[in-house]
Amino acid sequence: MPSAPCSPPDCVQGTAGASAVPRAALRLAAVLALTAAGVVLIPVAARLPAKPRDRLIRSWCRAVVRSSGVRVRLTGAAAPAGGLLLAANHISWLDIPLLATVRPSRMLAKSEVRRWPVAGGLAARAGSLFIERDRLRALPGTVARIAQALRAGAAVVVFPEGSTWCGRAQGRFRPAVFQAALDAGVPVQPVRVRYRLAGGAASTAPAFVGDDTLLASLWRVVSARGLVAEVEVRAALATGAHPDRRALAAAAQRAVAGASAGAAPRGVTVRP
Repeated sequence: MPSAPCSPPDCVQGTAGASAVPRAALRLAAVLALTAAGVVLIPVAARLPAKPRDRLIRSWCRAVVRSSGVRVRLTGAAAPAGGLLLAANHISWLDIPLLATVRPSRMLAKSEVRRWPVAGGLAARAGSLFIERDRLRALPGTVARIAQALRAGAAVVVFPEGSTWCGRAQGRFRPAVFQAALDAGVPVQPVRVRYRLAGGAASTAPAFVGDDTLLASLWRVVSARGLVAEVEVRAALATGAHPDRRALAAAAQRAVAGASAGAAPRGVTVRP
């Protein structure tokens, strides 16, 4: 199973001071209330036509991010319709609602997520695809399910590093999931996610790595001040221009790594 060397004591910045507790508690209550509302709204959203459903999902995901006290800077755009594999680096649980604001998608998640309280049920009811990372024999079936969703016109978000990283470094993109895009004949859209403080310095506070707990990571986010999430949507990669999944994975990784160079990009900033 892929794993990162990152761990909370070594990589993750603490954020909670005594003065941050009241604000953090209010933000945490808002996130939990929105999560509960999401559980209730999923059956309603499933009955809506595609465009109203996508607007509702985007609005809910933006609300979750905003209620966490995180501003969003988004650059670029994904194709609004048709099968699409969104391939992103992975730092935090926050990556998931952030990517859903790019385009509502089905997520590929590790099977352990299904057992998380509340969040696991929410992910399953939202149509997430689950992968058993410790069972290699199950991988072809997972790739086939992703390809089936792509052929049906869905967008699927994958994190090809196979593990979360703190954001200071990045893992290698594993090629297996890119076979689904090749099989379905759909493009791959690389996406770079970064977290910064308002002044521009990189922040590892949102990272969810190693033996970290979801609650500890959530608390660091809601207690942080001036946290900004940057989401860079890079140009789509045509699968026909790459001979195999390894070449396609390497091209996606280059696009994501290249997006991190230079100054923070300009884009539309959504304030909480």
